Amino acid sequence: MYSSITKKSFILENGEIIENLNICFHTFGKLNEARDNVVWVCHALTANSDVLDWWDGLFGTGHFFDPENYFIVCANSLGSCYGTTGPTTPEYAKRPLLERFPNVTTRDMARMNDELRKCLSIDSIHALIGASQGGQQALEWAILRPALIDHLFLIATNARHSAYGIAFNESQRLAIYADPTYGNGRMNGGRQGLIAARSIALLSYRSYQSYSATQTESNLEKTDDYKAISYQRYQGKKLADRFSAYAYVTLSKAMDSHNVGRGRKSIVEALKLVKARTLVIGVSTDNLFPVSEQRFLVRNITKAEYGEIDSPYGHDGFLIETLQLGSLMRDFLFNNYKNNRPTVFKSTIKKNQLMNLVTRI
Repeated sequence: MYSSITKKSFILENGEIIENLNICFHTFGKLNEARDNVVWVCHALTANSDVLDWWDGLFGTGHFFDPENYFIVCANSLGSCYGTTGPTTPEYAKRPLLERFPNVTTRDMARMNDELRKCLSIDSIHALIGASQGGQQALEWAILRPALIDHLFLIATNARHSAYGIAFNESQRLAIYADPTYGNGRMNGGRQGLIAARSIALLSYRSYQSYSATQTESNLEKTDDYKAISYQRYQGKKLADRFSAYAYVTLSKAMDSHNVGRGRKSIVEALKLVKARTLVIGVSTDNLFPVSEQRFLVRNITKAEYGEIDSPYGHDGFLIETLQLGSLMRDFLFNNYKNNRPTVFKSTIKKNQLMNLVTRI
């Protein structure tokens, strides 16, 4: 079910106020009598609240998180372009703010999720799940409301966004800023820049191995028009057809802002505030969120365990390797094991299958 809720005002971390904050979200399944079957998902950068669509294989009928068993909630991110208030949202009867939309942080996003929770009268969350930027939001939420969450799943994410990640994001924004249509007052401004930005982003989402497996030419005589070129252009256009350059800038800046130590004693002390039983999952070939960042989380969250997916598909492994994710989560939730060493799952996706898999975040 797709719904929306409007809050009268919402104060951002920087002190700016969003009037009439609109939160759009999906729910799947039903809240049980004990009200202890809530599974809440925080989505990644350009995804949306329809988690059964973009995380198929992990969520949906017959999968690990089945709406027959769980009440699944996912909200569109603050600053996105899928209904929740963002740069393309009209201000009352006025024009959208576009590039003048205020900066938001992952902490603001976590607080927005908590506002939605209150509106839905949910007092406890059985499992809070987030990957990439969604994991950043979930971690902030677990620190802000430690008694709320029973189980926390942090996938391919970190406690503070890295200088490497920020540099990638700024490179993408520079491509958008270089588009002369960005900031021209039109909703579709920056389209060509967004296509270029997505092409840059893909290099951080995937790996050398995955490009070699899917984009290497069989025709040794080619000197132009390579598969890798058409793939980058296709993926860029695909995102530009469904997303806003203004929202992309807003969300990438929010990712840059992620630092759980801000306003607290330190990152380490902030992580100690997490009370949920936590499973942190890394992807072996992830260059954007390397496994060292997930191991840091495990060392500093009191009740944390570590699992790792051995995948050739880079950061996008968290979308692709759903069978392994489900296996790790099942063991964690139902076997109640305590790991003294990393759990590593091998990839079950064959190389030729990757040709049919596309980036969905």
